Amino acid sequence: MTAETKCDIGRIAAHFQIDGRFLDAAPYGNGHIHDTFASRFDGDNGVRRYIHQRINHNIFTDPPRLMENIARICDHMQAKLEATTGADPEREAMKIVKTKADALLFIEDDGTYWRTYLFIEGAQSYDVIEHNNQALEAARAFSRFQRLLDDLPGDPLIDTIPGFHHTPIRFAALEGAIEADSCNRATGCAAEIDFALGRKPIVSRVTEGLEKGSLPIRVTHNDTKVNNVLLDDETGVGIAVIDLDTVMNGSSLYDFGDLVRTSTGHFDESEKDLGKVYIDVERFASVARGYLGEALTFLTPAEMDLLVFSGQLITFENGIRFLTDHLEGDVYYKIHNPDQNLDRTRTQFAMVRSIEANAVELDRIIEGYR
Repeated sequence: MTAETKCDIGRIAAHFQIDGRFLDAAPYGNGHIHDTFASRFDGDNGVRRYIHQRINHNIFTDPPRLMENIARICDHMQAKLEATTGADPEREAMKIVKTKADALLFIEDDGTYWRTYLFIEGAQSYDVIEHNNQALEAARAFSRFQRLLDDLPGDPLIDTIPGFHHTPIRFAALEGAIEADSCNRATGCAAEIDFALGRKPIVSRVTEGLEKGSLPIRVTHNDTKVNNVLLDDETGVGIAVIDLDTVMNGSSLYDFGDLVRTSTGHFDESEKDLGKVYIDVERFASVARGYLGEALTFLTPAEMDLLVFSGQLITFENGIRFLTDHLEGDVYYKIHNPDQNLDRTRTQFAMVRSIEANAVELDRIIEGYR
């Protein structure tokens, strides 16, 4: 880290309600959206760490409203945890540090937005699941997150990314990309296009349920990868859910489905050997056990019926997003070779096939919790 970076973070941190003397700061984590730094301050209670983020307002175009969402979520969770015997609110929920002007954000003269959180000590996130218990604990943490927010009062949360998990909208975008074929790539991925078009009947199953009221609208995280959970360094227990930018009103099925997509395989997103792409049924059982340990207190029978399907749906949704981007010339996802989005499409579709092929066994695992 350069002296200039250290000076900049010290200058930014000085605008927040942080006690003590600034010691140092360094880039933190592997995030691809925001610029994230961890700082250290020496105060009356010893050295404490803080997280500072420069918000990417090209993706999250309304940071003040984004932070309104996050403040409501954090405040509600803190209050619930404070009323829970044995809970540790400062470790089990993110805590916003406000500016000295008592605002949620510090805005630089150039329009750059900064926010600060208290650093959660003694825990870390993992980019790759190393064993089934990590999958179980991540799933448990996400379902606990949903449970704590199940009674969030007030108006619905703001849609920070409108239509994020609206599969029919994603499918319509794919159909438009196929018809336009602006990069003359449709012929080279005809098999993938046929696979996608053949599953059009499934894309509206959850959205129609939400619209008709047969599925409840819930506060959901919408990005339930294992690296968005902090696991305790000593016990391995899921401590806190982080990265709250995509928390919106949606369906519990979005969160469980993305857990299945991201936690139950052993392959890289761009894997070319599709023989390596399959759902690990034992890993699925761990995810189900962790998730349902908390979620059984609030899930409806209609949601339970669709848990296995949700893994198929969200995996398919990601596949059609990759395919759309490939057809449109790789304008959204970063790529390292010309066919990477097509490779990503193929892994997602192979996972869909595996979920479909194992659906009876997966349903049997869910049935064991009814």
